[in-house]
Amino acid sequence: MPIDPYRFLDFATREIIKAWVSREARHPQPIPWTPMAKPLSECTVALVSTAGVARRDDRPFDQERERRDPWWSDPTHRLIPHGATERDVRLYHLHIDTRFGARDLDVVLPMRRLGELATAGYVGRAADTHYSIVGYQLRTEVLERETAPAMLADMKKRGVDAVVLIPA
Repeated sequence: MPIDPYRFLDFATREIIKAWVSREARHPQPIPWTPMAKPLSECTVALVSTAGVARRDDRPFDQERERRDPWWSDPTHRLIPHGATERDVRLYHLHIDTRFGARDLDVVLPMRRLGELATAGYVGRAADTHYSIVGYQLRTEVLERETAPAMLADMKKRGVDAVVLIPA
């Protein structure tokens, strides 16, 4: 079943967003890059999912405000312990089909696959904590100014050496 990522947008907003996406695709921005300080096989690796994953006992991402204001999306993040399963989390994202991640969390937060890579020696170890945000962010100021620095500080405190972004 196809998912309509514009389903909560009125006609004018939908057309503006489609034009914005098209413009961005024609003029991509450079991607910041930092070389690895040590081999991946010695690194602690964390995952960052953009699927709006939250533990069931944590506060959900705010979907009601996004339904009222399609230009806004919850810019906060959630911590997900390594080893969390489908029973431990819920997905809060209005622009993806969350049923796939609800059935198999590895679709949106591949902790089991990361564990397998660590066992095989490709990565040093999986971080004890992973992170999730809602990837639908039209206004990125809070995400850039507050959320990303907070996640980075937490990762540094936990000894994370490398991060894998899992786009939803």
